[in-house]
Amino acid sequence: MGLVRDIMVNNVITIEHNKTAKDVAVLMTEKSISSLVVVKEGNPIGLVTERDLARKVSTTDRRSSEVSLSEIMSPNFRWVEPMTPIEDAVQRMTNKNIRRLLVLDNGKLVGIITETDLARYLRSKLLIEGALDDTTALNRKVVKND
Repeated sequence: MGLVRDIMVNNVITIEHNKTAKDVAVLMTEKSISSLVVVKEGNPIGLVTERDLARKVSTTDRRSSEVSLSEIMSPNFRWVEPMTPIEDAVQRMTNKNIRRLLVLDNGKLVGIITETDLARYLRSKLLIEGALDDTTALNRKVVKND
């Protein structure tokens, strides 16, 4: 198959750990994304998603500007290295029932892969393999008819 580095998104949008839920919502809206990597001094310490916002902010009686990011982020993020085979990343996501994996190289954030990235990759791989199968079958048919 391929390696995580082949499909990861390199330009990961991050947010500093000392922000609020409102800051998260504004940045996600501006960037049209559904998750942010939470960083402290440039190092990833967590992940926050739209789901976190919806579930954890809407269940309080406080304004989003009063809810700290540390209250809604998930500090237990999963990660892989760029040279990890895609099959291993898929297996890890499936086993842990997660939708995103951070990509770290020597502890530094270098990318992220999501279910959507994996679906795009697998779709293109299936289409390519399907086209190759069609071409092979066509070649066999042409050879038989000669």
